[in-house]
Amino acid sequence: MRKKMENRQMNRILFGDNQFFGINHISEEKARAQSIMFKSNANIIRVLDYAYDIGLSTFMCTTHDRIEGICEHIRQNSGRYGNFQIYPCMPYAHKYNNAVTELGPMGALKKFLPVNMMSVMAKGGIALARKDFISMMELLVDFEMRMFSGIKTPVIFLQNVVTDLLLGLGMNDFFKAFSEYVREKYDAEAGFITMNLPLLITALTKCGIQNPIICTSINKIGFRMSGGRSLYEDILKEKQARVIAMQVLAGGAIPPREAIQYVCELEGVQSILFGASKPIHIKETKDLIEHMS
Repeated sequence: MRKKMENRQMNRILFGDNQFFGINHISEEKARAQSIMFKSNANIIRVLDYAYDIGLSTFMCTTHDRIEGICEHIRQNSGRYGNFQIYPCMPYAHKYNNAVTELGPMGALKKFLPVNMMSVMAKGGIALARKDFISMMELLVDFEMRMFSGIKTPVIFLQNVVTDLLLGLGMNDFFKAFSEYVREKYDAEAGFITMNLPLLITALTKCGIQNPIICTSINKIGFRMSGGRSLYEDILKEKQARVIAMQVLAGGAIPPREAIQYVCELEGVQSILFGASKPIHIKETKDLIEHMS
């Protein structure tokens, strides 16, 4: 039986993971420095603990291989992380690309399939032969979600690399199938990351997904905002979705106070996602958002 689910109210501030894995949209030098800084999981956990202790209880992250170690730490210390929740974002494309390069297609398939599950292997092979993308999606979600076992994951996101590809191909039914699968299997709402809010809103409406959770670039200079800032502002006023604003600093191109003031004053932005590697910057950004909201 299909589960009925009320629309979830998300926290105003979400903490992201780009800084942990050397991702910086403006500076390769900063990306390298951050990659070195967080070479150890202990350093990642130290920053997450600081963010959690000052009230940032939602961690939005990719399904990077190293997240598995973070999840294991959380499970082993469940008492400490009673209010902690993760929003997984999948798939982490680099993980699959690297596996295919190193192991070949069949080797990559074996790596990501659960061991001793020939029925799953058969399902995957049949799905591949029939080009049954829905069945392959279900397998992929299950593979990715194994690392989050025992951890609260109320929203599961489809990464923009897939969301925007499906948009371009007009495969709107895939969005509906993803939404239904994560609800039925994981008691979670689907979220969608995109660089094209206008097109995604239209596509999700057409396939019957009402008031969806959408994470998209929103910033004062229109960085990675397909269609332009003005169009985004008009859409936000209509409040057709629960929108999470990401890349609010435009990769560091906008001063924090100016960037956050702009986003906080927009109608229709429910949550703000940011990442930072140093406690002082985490606290400053949190305080700015709370003060200006």
